[in-house]
Amino acid sequence: MGRLNLRGCLGCGTKEDFTLSGAKEKGAGEDENSERGNWSSKTDYLLSMVGYAVGLGNVWRFPYLTYQNGGGAFLIPYTLMLALAGLPLFFLECSLGQFASLGPVSVWRILPMFQGVGITMVLISTFVTIYYNVIIAYALYYLFASFQKVLPWSECFEWADARCGRNRTVNSCNATLGNTTIQVNSSFLTSHNLTCLNGSIIYNKMQPPSEQYWNKVALQRSSGLDETGHVVWYLALCLLLSWMIVGAALFKGIKSSGKVVYFTALFPYLILIILLVRGATLEGAMDGIEYYIGKQSNFTKLMEAEVWKDAATQIFYSLSVAWGGLVALSSYNKFHNNCYSDAIFVCVTNCLTSVFAGFAIFSILGHMAFRAQRPVSEVVDSGFDLAFVAYPEALSQLPVAPLWSFLFFFMLLLLGLDSQFATIETLTTTIQDACPKVMKKLRIPITLGVCVILFLLGLVCVTQAGIYWVNLVDHYCAGWGILIAAVLEIIGIIWIYGGNRFIQDVEMMIGKKSFLFWLWWRACWFVITPLVLSAILVWSVVTFSAPTYGTVKYPAWGNAVGWCMIAFCIIWIPIFAVIKVAKARGNLWQRIVTCLRPAPNWGPYLESHRGERYSHMVDPKKEKDHEIPTVAGYVHKPQ
Repeated sequence: MGRLNLRGCLGCGTKEDFTLSGAKEKGAGEDENSERGNWSSKTDYLLSMVGYAVGLGNVWRFPYLTYQNGGGAFLIPYTLMLALAGLPLFFLECSLGQFASLGPVSVWRILPMFQGVGITMVLISTFVTIYYNVIIAYALYYLFASFQKVLPWSECFEWADARCGRNRTVNSCNATLGNTTIQVNSSFLTSHNLTCLNGSIIYNKMQPPSEQYWNKVALQRSSGLDETGHVVWYLALCLLLSWMIVGAALFKGIKSSGKVVYFTALFPYLILIILLVRGATLEGAMDGIEYYIGKQSNFTKLMEAEVWKDAATQIFYSLSVAWGGLVALSSYNKFHNNCYSDAIFVCVTNCLTSVFAGFAIFSILGHMAFRAQRPVSEVVDSGFDLAFVAYPEALSQLPVAPLWSFLFFFMLLLLGLDSQFATIETLTTTIQDACPKVMKKLRIPITLGVCVILFLLGLVCVTQAGIYWVNLVDHYCAGWGILIAAVLEIIGIIWIYGGNRFIQDVEMMIGKKSFLFWLWWRACWFVITPLVLSAILVWSVVTFSAPTYGTVKYPAWGNAVGWCMIAFCIIWIPIFAVIKVAKARGNLWQRIVTCLRPAPNWGPYLESHRGERYSHMVDPKKEKDHEIPTVAGYVHKPQ
């Protein structure tokens, strides 16, 4: 990768640290920034952002949370948290990346002491992208498995055990024999032609075919993290294929991925519409929808703190804020792009997609419950169990089941790929900011190299214990580490760099706005959003528990690995802060103050956009070896 040339606070580094890649103002083609490149069109950018924000969680987590937290009533805290926490942070990150035309690490020229926050975002994104592509590999496997006349999980075939079945069987019950009431098992009940007393039946725990297929065939799941087993070869091939798709889509960076998203971002909506129309015509569909968002809505749930926490958490993770991707994708915008309207559009689209997906999911689950003569609550699930057990089980009972199965898993594949494109672009953008000349010459080899390395790291997730590793990384890395980064990000930019100063930066891009326009954003950025994020962080830490997968607990060494992963991600925040202070000049207080001010090369990437506010910005071509950074914030020569 080479050395990350990201240092640049006043007094925090050497001459070569104060670099800003020289760019021609309007060079090749239509790119405003010919050195870094720009999106070919605004549509490319918007679809990439929608694809990044709309992911698997919109389909397999939001509908379940809505059902669990009061149905339609849940939309009230969900909408409020969008306005109070999600949208303000989303707008802030889009503006930040577009203003400086830099990725999530280099953009911290705005506040050099906080550069470790950017490192944390990139590292967490790296861990997550490893297992996220494994989930895409699962979807690919099921997609290929759907090309059969009879879906392999539609019945209990040779791989099933005695517990496989859809119909509940009696384990034991109370029955009357003579004048005595006794507890008998099913065989005794049958042989003596007895009848169970009402309310005394204990049923065998049966597993539907889709559940056993998921565990026994697709995953070949071992007993726990201790039993690694062998690499499941067909999952490894699916993982390789998924990385090949990602590499092919990104071989020219945003120029190629910006075209691919026209299909990968839009086609899932067509599939959702098809699934919803099909589901709505099935018996029992209305029962499912009523459980989701209809008359089952429970407004008393709004009095529970857990509901508000779930709403805030879902908004936070659904919009992909604080992962670095929003900054990276926005950094390729033209300087005067209206990032405000873009943020509104993407956030609203993301939330409406979540609500819409819930109708498609619950209509078919309602039909499944109707056929099984069970309440909807007994067939609803979230996460892996929804995507690879409950929903496939429901689809397998429909006419022309392979078609519906293909459409569903193709939708999951596309939803996952969109998010994966943006995450890998985040990593390559970080490399580009560090080594722009190298990246310009070797973009394809570097991009493919990143994909190969991440594929090899992901092989542990396609062993027989792979699902435990996926769950472990998700539990630790995708949790409160990102919340720490988000809290520090908004505190650093709004409270230390200065919220009013940041608003002036934004107005350089989108034009002057009235005081009333900024009143809401000031209220959120200065007070409401930091408080909401801090509350979620504290809640997450207080309620943190060791991970489990179903009923399987993790060994002590597994939890230790999880803590090491998250520690490795966030440790760079204090490390970089110490490094910056150590490299500064003056006494300790002067060093701290120096590193809490913008670097001399902070500002718009192109000189034509800097104006009077950034006329003092350091130009790399005019730097001299003997120039000394000072606490005052300017570079001068000694007399």
